[in-house]
Amino acid sequence: MRLPTQALMLASVAFVAPLSAQTPIDSALYRYVRSVRAIDNHTHIGLPVLPGQPADSDYDALPVGGIPPYSFPARLTPQNPEFILAWRELYGYPYRDRTDAHLKELLALKSRLRGQQGLKYPGWILDKLNIDVALTNRMSVGAGLEYPRFRWVPFADPLLYPLDVKTVAAVTPDRLDLVPRERKHIQRYLKALNLDEPPATLAEYTAKVVTPTLQRWKRENAIAIKYEIGYLRALDFSAVSAASAEPVYARFARGGTPSVEEYKLVQDYLFRYIAREAGRLGLAVQIHAMDGAGGYFVGAGIDPLLLEPMVTDSAYRPTNFVLIHGGWPYTRHTGSLFGKPNVYADISFLGSVNSPAITAGVIREWLTFFPEKVMFGSDAYPDNELLGWEEWGWLGATGARKALAMALTGMMLDREITRDRAMELARMVLRENAAKLYGIK
Repeated sequence: MRLPTQALMLASVAFVAPLSAQTPIDSALYRYVRSVRAIDNHTHIGLPVLPGQPADSDYDALPVGGIPPYSFPARLTPQNPEFILAWRELYGYPYRDRTDAHLKELLALKSRLRGQQGLKYPGWILDKLNIDVALTNRMSVGAGLEYPRFRWVPFADPLLYPLDVKTVAAVTPDRLDLVPRERKHIQRYLKALNLDEPPATLAEYTAKVVTPTLQRWKRENAIAIKYEIGYLRALDFSAVSAASAEPVYARFARGGTPSVEEYKLVQDYLFRYIAREAGRLGLAVQIHAMDGAGGYFVGAGIDPLLLEPMVTDSAYRPTNFVLIHGGWPYTRHTGSLFGKPNVYADISFLGSVNSPAITAGVIREWLTFFPEKVMFGSDAYPDNELLGWEEWGWLGATGARKALAMALTGMMLDREITRDRAMELARMVLRENAAKLYGIK
């Protein structure tokens, strides 16, 4: 008896542990997905640990260690059994458990390998993750994170905080810790321009601080700029004229504290000014778009559709916008914005916090509509000594590849695409879309 074509296709599918029996992955396709040398759209890779050097603190502008206690996603805790496999693959960890004695050995093993690799350590880890080029979202880069394998993405948020922040910091308990950090960072940006304080007028601030800072980043091989602004305020950046924002800036540039509403006028103007300048300079604008860490994070504020009035404005069409982390839980809103020619998204962190089966559904829906807009990302992030950027990178990269293979398998089984097209889509997501967007050869 001859089996139907659908049954024959199912017979060729391998079920890859530890995935559920209800989630098939074509084994040959999965091998291909794992073989593609990826471009990682979003990481916070740490500097190599060198003797006598201070601990790296530039991996994030807004580390969340100082905010009130909050719930932590289960897959990112040391109890996740996937991390045992990560330790085995990354470092040759010889055990299949996590006893205190064995974890102590693990830390010693990691330290020894870092010492052996020295400045080559970040690249050595990328090779293990089969990542060719990594975009590194950091305050600064240094030895061990050199261009062209590591492409810098600096933080633009501090440029939105030239005035006193007492009122905007008091909006939530989380922001009491996070917002003042941006004021410290803007001082760092001013110092790089040999300035002690922001200029007295908004026009001078944009001309003498904002544009020169973007130009400096471009000279230093930055490939994009990044906003973590969802931790600080909502993404509703209205079209505010200079005539409306200038009096507020001038009134508080030398003292006093603007209200939340007054500060929003200045920030809305600055955000749109920066977007135009970034487009002129060829810098993509990456925006954190995912419900974030913190018990007081305002999830409604990161809905990607809040950006729709700006991305549909012809003045900003030369600027490419990238929604980091895909806009979860508003992933369909992200998909609707893909219809705009200048909007993209990555799947970074989705492969870490969600199971591959859940992420596969998001990827499949996006690929059905706009496959050229979807990019791979790991969100490699240094949480602690046991789970560093290496482990988070492994979890994000492994989860994303599994999810991509699941999505493509499902599309093949439903005869939406051929195997050749599935392989083409895998290359697009893992590498080619980012290469085209950022001009990576």
